[in-house]
Amino acid sequence: MEFLYHVFVALHFVGWAIVLGGYIASIKSPGLYRGVFHGAATALVAGVLMVGIAEMGDVWTEDTAPDMAKIGVKLVIALIIAVLAFVAKRQGSKGDNGTGAVAPGLKHSIGALTLVNILVAVFW
Repeated sequence: MEFLYHVFVALHFVGWAIVLGGYIASIKSPGLYRGVFHGAATALVAGVLMVGIAEMGDVWTEDTAPDMAKIGVKLVIALIIAVLAFVAKRQGSKGDNGTGAVAPGLKHSIGALTLVNILVAVFW
């Protein structure tokens, strides 16, 4: 079970890297890469599976049990990011060849919330 847990940790990191990298790569363009939604969905599902595996297995001990408030905050932020990325994907697909403009506030909120989620994971 511990190996499977670490596989989902890696997928979780890759998902957030895709979201943050896709956001940074598209800062100067009016659109947002469609992969941002897929990265957010990957990170969200992998995070939920990580917690589920850890709760049913021996990944965490009583001394190293995570703070469920932290996990709840990260889950809410990840859900918001996934929904915003889905909306941005739909908004961007309405343009020519799927490269349409996305509202700047929508795009920058995805980047900011991703950074907040990473900071919560590191510093909480």
